[in-house]
Amino acid sequence: MKLAFLVDPLGSLKPKKDSSIAMMREASRRGHEAYAFEMHELFVQGGAVLARTRPLGIDGDGPDWYREGAAEEVPLAFFDAILMRKDPPFDAEYHYATILLERAEAEGARVVNSPRALRDWNEKLSILRFPQFTPATLVTRDPARVQAFVDRHADVILKKLDGMGGAMIFRVRGDDPNRNVIVETMVGEAERTIMAQAYVPAIAKGDKRVLVIDGEPFPWCLARIPKAGETRGNLAAGGSGVAQPLSARDREIAETVGRDLVRAGIVFAGLDVIGDFLTEVNVTSPTCIVEIAQQAGENAAKPLLDAVERLAARPGHA
Repeated sequence: MKLAFLVDPLGSLKPKKDSSIAMMREASRRGHEAYAFEMHELFVQGGAVLARTRPLGIDGDGPDWYREGAAEEVPLAFFDAILMRKDPPFDAEYHYATILLERAEAEGARVVNSPRALRDWNEKLSILRFPQFTPATLVTRDPARVQAFVDRHADVILKKLDGMGGAMIFRVRGDDPNRNVIVETMVGEAERTIMAQAYVPAIAKGDKRVLVIDGEPFPWCLARIPKAGETRGNLAAGGSGVAQPLSARDREIAETVGRDLVRAGIVFAGLDVIGDFLTEVNVTSPTCIVEIAQQAGENAAKPLLDAVERLAARPGHA
């Protein structure tokens, strides 16, 4: 198969931890051809969606893990599948890219994950589809409502709806002397919609990243444990990752969410689970494949490539 990866600049990817590289390596082991391009290399010409892509040779684990071939402009329908792996922020350019990718689907391209789903499944707001699994949650741009939520729950988490890697996440207690300035920073004068959630003390045992592949939970997750004095478990915020088997509750959440993910065309997702609660549904560029594989010896890139191969083999591909 010919697989195209829409990614951030290749030189910015970290071979010792990047899930996109893990996918490319697995594709290469299977004899598939890997190509790469960036969002700015997408374009429409003559009514077709094309991209300026480069074939890749996948090598070792060091900084020289890939070799680029000569760039070529080809229709996206040329590929057996396109894997959308561009990191957030989900800004206007990201939105436009999903529109072009959806148009490419109409021309016969297979895109993982569904471009429409990338627009519809905001990684924070998607938990609202599953209220049975979420902590007490408020979504608002009204600072008075945020303050009332803090009063009601005494200990809460405030987060932006377009953040990633733990950026712009605050823990606020009812008696926090910085409470007012934090609320003002987050929502301004009712200028920005945010999410507030009741604090879940089980974060001390880790913010679990549960991988869901083609609707099925991967049997291992990565518990991202906050460093001392920190609330956030995100690896980007200094958390440490510990691979562990899924609990019965993790599996229940993942199987339930997975059914809706499949219907939406989301082949690969990363759920964030704290204790018994679902806190995020990550669909843009889920990570933690490498960390789980290193510790548990189980490589999620394998079932993921199985799913991509099944998708590419479905009737109707141009």
